[in-house]
Amino acid sequence: MAVPVATQSRPASVRRIDTRRATLRAIYIIWYRDVLRYSRDRLRLLASLAQPLLFLLIFGTGLSSSLRGIGGGLGGAPSINYVQFIYPGIIGMAVLFTSIFSAMSIVSTQAMVQGILLLVLAPIVGVTLTPLAVLELIPLIFVLAFALTTLGVVLAAGIKSMQGFQAVINFLMMPIFFLSGALFPLGNLPWWMTGLTRIDPAAYGIDPLRRVILGASGVPAAVTDRLGLTVGGQTLPLMAEVGLVLAFGVVMLGIAIWSLRRPA
Repeated sequence: MAVPVATQSRPASVRRIDTRRATLRAIYIIWYRDVLRYSRDRLRLLASLAQPLLFLLIFGTGLSSSLRGIGGGLGGAPSINYVQFIYPGIIGMAVLFTSIFSAMSIVSTQAMVQGILLLVLAPIVGVTLTPLAVLELIPLIFVLAFALTTLGVVLAAGIKSMQGFQAVINFLMMPIFFLSGALFPLGNLPWWMTGLTRIDPAAYGIDPLRRVILGASGVPAAVTDRLGLTVGGQTLPLMAEVGLVLAFGVVMLGIAIWSLRRPA
């Protein structure tokens, strides 16, 4: 009589999941959702542009009449209207405020949209932009939005309440904005203020915007270099500033990932 032999059933084949593809798909879904929400809320879109426009039309026009140019006389170059000077800073302000406040959504779509919309308004405020300049500005805005959004995510990851997050952000945003060179040149400042501006990540993102915009307006490179960010008495190259902002964003992204994966 034959003895039945027990056979061990084989487990069903387990389907492997491509985690990288799933992660990219999740990022795309979050990005697409944010784009839809922001594009459909027209009132929010218009309201988000109100503050930059107020700075440009009221603050910029009022001071330009009294300052009467901040770069004139340097090597025979034409003077720079104050509205032209602060226009890159206002783009940086829109990116800064939107990136930090939208950090909870993990994407910087809104900051990118606001920055690009301000480029469309350039002829209205008397700023000249060429198609080449616009193509150069879009990636610069993206890099700045990426760096500031990751900074906001790092701050948000360490704060448990929305009220606490807003309090910290309101405390940090204004110093970051005012020390970024958005409203005044960063040369000839007191030593302590100079040190603070050199550790401001927004300063390294706004200066490239200003160089491209002023260059498109016909301002000589000697003038833009004079207004540019310096370290050790030497003006930083534009690509060096972009690299620093991008590196800052990558470091903040790494810290944000570590903070979000850390057990509560």
